[in-house]
Amino acid sequence: MKQHYIYYLVFFIILNNPLQAQQSKRVLKEITLTGTGYNLGLQHGKQLKTEIAEIVTKWKANTTKYFKKDAEKTLDDFYKQANYEAAIKQYTPDLYEEVRGIADGSGQAFRDILVLNLLDEFWVYIDELYNHHCSDVGVPSINGSTSYIAQNMDIEDYTDGYQTLIRLERTANRPEQLILTHPGLIALNGMNETGVGVVVNTIMQLQASNSGLPVAFVVRRIINSTDKADLLQFIQEVHHASGQNYIIGIRGDVYDFEASANQVVRFNPKNTNGTVYHTNHPIVNTDTKAWYEKHKPTDDNVEKLQNTNSYLRLAALETRMVANPIVSQDIIMDALRSKDNPENPVCRNNKGDGSGFTFASVIMTLTGNLNFQITAGPPDESEYKSVTFSSK
Repeated sequence: MKQHYIYYLVFFIILNNPLQAQQSKRVLKEITLTGTGYNLGLQHGKQLKTEIAEIVTKWKANTTKYFKKDAEKTLDDFYKQANYEAAIKQYTPDLYEEVRGIADGSGQAFRDILVLNLLDEFWVYIDELYNHHCSDVGVPSINGSTSYIAQNMDIEDYTDGYQTLIRLERTANRPEQLILTHPGLIALNGMNETGVGVVVNTIMQLQASNSGLPVAFVVRRIINSTDKADLLQFIQEVHHASGQNYIIGIRGDVYDFEASANQVVRFNPKNTNGTVYHTNHPIVNTDTKAWYEKHKPTDDNVEKLQNTNSYLRLAALETRMVANPIVSQDIIMDALRSKDNPENPVCRNNKGDGSGFTFASVIMTLTGNLNFQITAGPPDESEYKSVTFSSK
């Protein structure tokens, strides 16, 4: 009798608390895709057809609410000024075909699926400074220690419940890959079976270009690579569409690049343990937008800036990354779960108010026993699930 009472009490709480109900739906969806190009996308579209339809509907509703006008008009206006397709076809032609396949497989309009994959570019288009709040860290291998890169991926709250992990099977020209995403999107971050991985965060203040290569396509190009020299040349020479920070792990080495339309600058805090960390403001890249001039750190405003969201989160990461000669997985988890400043936490719960939340948290182990650890939702609400490669 007591067990029945507890069951009905839990059910009543969930029924009367939409956020609790949403959290209860968080089951990481895992799918495996094979082949390349269009066929890869076609499988994605067919396997996640229902979820893609749902997320497109919610995305458009969110866009209508934000702009206070019909989403179709907003998307048309954005698409007319977007010249990304030439760069996508130049640098990542297979991924362009993959997007076509997702659209066909899901029965959605190509315009919608392409723009859905321009996640950062869309918010850069409207200069939405406060929409993304991702927090990233990188830990190189020191004297044989384990190397990691990790991230809290913070995006819009309508994506909650759609956390997805895609496994791309190995081909003759592609290593096996594990990719965090949501239905219809080719990538948020990921790693491959050779110990190459990437995590990202938006730097809205940096110059953008509507003819550069969008972030999702840069991410996939990175994790498709196994060659260190090729990868480092690509990230520094490709024409970037959006201001973005890329922490790239290449087995035991870790690199942090702030990329803008006109320059790519490596950020290296030169910590004795080699760690890097980043949030959502430029630290070393000076290719900034005109409106940011009055927001740049100066002797007069630096104290005020240090009490703003991105700076507070950076301080929380830095405190944990520099304090230990060797940074362990537990230290990284503590950083990603941290709420040193309750109003500006690294770990962001879904408040259901449209402010965004930690969609997923990932820790990629790039040396030793390679694995991809992931939570569906904020890492203080669930344990990390460890996913390994087929060959491991």
